[in-house]
Amino acid sequence: MPFESYKNSRILVTGGAGFIGSHLCERLLDAGAEVVSADNYFTGSRRNIAHLIANPLFEAVRHDVTFPLYIEVDAIFNMACPASPIHYQRDPVQTTKTSVHGAINMLGLAKRLKARIFQASTSEVYGDPLIHPQTEDYWGNVNPIGIRSCYDEGKRCAETLFFDYWRQHGLPIKVARIFNTYGPRMQPNDGRVVSSFIVQALKGEPITVFGDGEQTRSFCYVDDLVEAIIRLMVTEEDITGPINLGNNSEFTIRELAEKVIKLTGSRSKLIFKPLPQDDPRQRQPDLARAKAVLNWEPKVALEDGLKETVAYFKRTLELA
Repeated sequence: MPFESYKNSRILVTGGAGFIGSHLCERLLDAGAEVVSADNYFTGSRRNIAHLIANPLFEAVRHDVTFPLYIEVDAIFNMACPASPIHYQRDPVQTTKTSVHGAINMLGLAKRLKARIFQASTSEVYGDPLIHPQTEDYWGNVNPIGIRSCYDEGKRCAETLFFDYWRQHGLPIKVARIFNTYGPRMQPNDGRVVSSFIVQALKGEPITVFGDGEQTRSFCYVDDLVEAIIRLMVTEEDITGPINLGNNSEFTIRELAEKVIKLTGSRSKLIFKPLPQDDPRQRQPDLARAKAVLNWEPKVALEDGLKETVAYFKRTLELA
């Protein structure tokens, strides 16, 4: 069926209790949609959606996407999958199943319903990139048997499935490759660089920098990312993606650590540990396609986004 706006539509968000998924649910409700969050709470949290439960247009369902889901909706956002190395390496086989079986199940549901479906892919499909910044036509440099491959290759396979469903069944798909995103509702113990640095700084612990700290990342605030996702889903059917979504302002990990120390007023010192296997040296999206197709670019500066994130973690640690 055509899908032109969110108002009065029934939307499924898998991984809806996750960091990004919960913000997406919130925005969809604000747009007038009826929202169903499906999450198995492996890395998602009920606290992320607790403020939405009283909304009569919101429904939370405990469900693992590796099993079929029978539901009637107008559109699907497939956000379900552990996204931090600590979490996705805890059970790497299940991580691959979530990406691959989850994609198959959600695509099957979308096919039955003739519904539009969004896939949250990742910059990890580029691996440790040999070109910089990364454009969508770059095929990547991924180690298929490394410790990160359960996530990297799982997401690459999910993209394959999405485009084969589009070619074979004419299914309306939208695929976004999400780069490093941060903001409130990240988990304190997820091992991601922003959350790790902030929690260590607030606790006055040494800040752990892997490698020499000169590797680079580009950090996108969650509100900017969700705005891009919202815009992508209502584009014309011939716009399938993949489209890079993130922030193209590049910072070294050392620079990030120094910003966090300044914003928290911490006396934490930097300690350096060996770089993990297959950890990319550079990561920055080319956003030309997103700007042209979505009329979108990130607006929140790193320091402004970090202030909001630091405030969130202060509250979280006080409640712990």
